[in-house]
Amino acid sequence: MSTMHEKYKKEIVPLLKERLGLANVMQAPRLEKIVLNIGLGEAIANAKALEAGEADLAAIAGQHPVITRSRRSISAFRLRAGMAIGVKVTLRGKRMWDFYEKLVSITLPRVREFQGVPRTAFDGRGNYTLGFKEQVVFPEIEFDKVDKVRGLEVVIVTTAKTDEEGRTLLELLGMPFVKE
Repeated sequence: MSTMHEKYKKEIVPLLKERLGLANVMQAPRLEKIVLNIGLGEAIANAKALEAGEADLAAIAGQHPVITRSRRSISAFRLRAGMAIGVKVTLRGKRMWDFYEKLVSITLPRVREFQGVPRTAFDGRGNYTLGFKEQVVFPEIEFDKVDKVRGLEVVIVTTAKTDEEGRTLLELLGMPFVKE
């Protein structure tokens, strides 16, 4: 069990129960999964982009990504249904907790001119989406071997029912939100 998961069980669940006024510890919101996604629109013209994106995501997540494909054709983008347009990884369990701990303690502090993550990036159901403009902020990516700087999306899915519950959970888990 990762140290972040132990901290969650021992310290954060009682705090959540108190702050949110829950009757039972099983009602406390928890992390369900973390989804990492790289959209590779350039893969339509450049097949090597898909391989590079796949290698980057595998290094960051520690598990092999799945190729995402387009659902429909869009002639303006020269896109056909079924073409590979991205890669994604879903982390659960120990890998999810390890990734979250690394995200909060190592990756986010490495971002240039970092003031904190926005408080508004919740979806209305307590899930949080965080976007990175470049994948090189992750320590696993070797800057010299990067062919092109790509964006990356991290979606933290929680069992929280509201944004406020989700925000409270992530704050207690150490997410550095922007100071109001």
